[in-house]
Amino acid sequence: MNNTPMLLPKISKLKLFKLTPARIILLGFSLVILIGAVMLYLPFSSQEGLSVSFTDALFTSVSSVCVTGLVVADTNTQWSAFGKVIILLLIQIGALGIMSVVTLFSVFTGKKLGLRDRLTIQESINNFSLGGIVRTFQGILIVTIGVEVLGTLVFLTEFVPLFGLKEGLAKSVFHAVSSFCNAGFDIFGSGTNPFTSLVEFNNRPLVILTTSLLIIIGGLGFIVWNDLAVKRKFSKLTLHSKLVIVTSCFLLLLGTLGFLLFEYNNFATIGNMPFGTKLLNSFFQSVTTRTAGFNTIPTGEMNETTNFLAMILMFIGGAPGSTAGGIKVTTFSIIILTVLGFSKGREEVYAFGRKVPEGIIIKSLVVIVLGLFTVATVTTLLLYLNDVTFLQSLYEVVSALANVGLSTGITSGLSTLSKYLLMITMLIGRIGPFTAIIAFTAKQDNQKATYQYPEGKITVG
Repeated sequence: MNNTPMLLPKISKLKLFKLTPARIILLGFSLVILIGAVMLYLPFSSQEGLSVSFTDALFTSVSSVCVTGLVVADTNTQWSAFGKVIILLLIQIGALGIMSVVTLFSVFTGKKLGLRDRLTIQESINNFSLGGIVRTFQGILIVTIGVEVLGTLVFLTEFVPLFGLKEGLAKSVFHAVSSFCNAGFDIFGSGTNPFTSLVEFNNRPLVILTTSLLIIIGGLGFIVWNDLAVKRKFSKLTLHSKLVIVTSCFLLLLGTLGFLLFEYNNFATIGNMPFGTKLLNSFFQSVTTRTAGFNTIPTGEMNETTNFLAMILMFIGGAPGSTAGGIKVTTFSIIILTVLGFSKGREEVYAFGRKVPEGIIIKSLVVIVLGLFTVATVTTLLLYLNDVTFLQSLYEVVSALANVGLSTGITSGLSTLSKYLLMITMLIGRIGPFTAIIAFTAKQDNQKATYQYPEGKITVG
């Protein structure tokens, strides 16, 4: 069996640089990002008379592959039809994971995947086992295409009457893919009104609810899809799926009530809307802040309390193995369960009649600490390098790390170095802080130590 990953050079045999699954994922994303940046930098990728620097082309490519949605130029007015197709392809590849290219290549050429290829695919989609890994990915691909097609058909009923057949079809396809992939890119801006996102559709329930449904499905994750399709009843689902569904519902309800309460009398956002429309937009903001990055109300006009709530939801994000970012809902729920358990004097953590492994608790803690450390570091650097407020800087960094794409409007005005810092932050968020740190550290042996150190006493708390 050939264990050398396809499409990658045989440098893994070098002792100084072993291609572990984490490093393959990082290198794969980096390669796609670089190719995308070169394509977007070409003159015909931009609208006639417009051009972008390579830094801005690279930033757009990173944001697309990392399904973030932070932009330095309005997507609709800056990029040509060719450029928009490139962005859409980058979004699709980034959402499915870089190993989708390897899997598709193997399926179409009939080549068998080596063990390391299968391990990398398992890592990229957060699958529990290696069994049927190719079949699992094929199922993911079928569901993805099917849901995006259905989303396109629904959007056609709204966008074709507004924009005509050709433009309406283009916008429907682009928005369906961007919504399901939780990317946050949109092509609704104009020369006189750029960066509008879905503000002009905030009173159209079909657009808002369809977009929300696509975001939620994409944010649940591939593991949950399969579990629901096979077992159907909640009581029979795995612990993972139960935690994802319950925590997601709780956060959606909390976010909806929070946005409605904090923005109810804000006439710059939802204050002038009828109650039903207020509730609809509050629900949408709760959905989009956790994963996607679209907005139906001006983000920069929201209250500071609302923006802080949005940052909490962004930081948590969606489910592992999904198109969403953040530290993931399972990480959040495990830490909450650990705190509740220890507050009751328990030394073990339980959920839905199952014990949570100690290793998962430690990994969850590591992910949160790494995420907070990244946010603190990059926020400090952005404050030092730019004339922005603390809230603006923090909001931008959390949005980048969580691959959300919401912004208070400072992205295009940031310094070049700041843009590169955000690119790194988006990439860390896409592959995950835990995977990122593993990719940059030496490979550890899986063998257990044959000795143990004596315990030391430490006072904490």
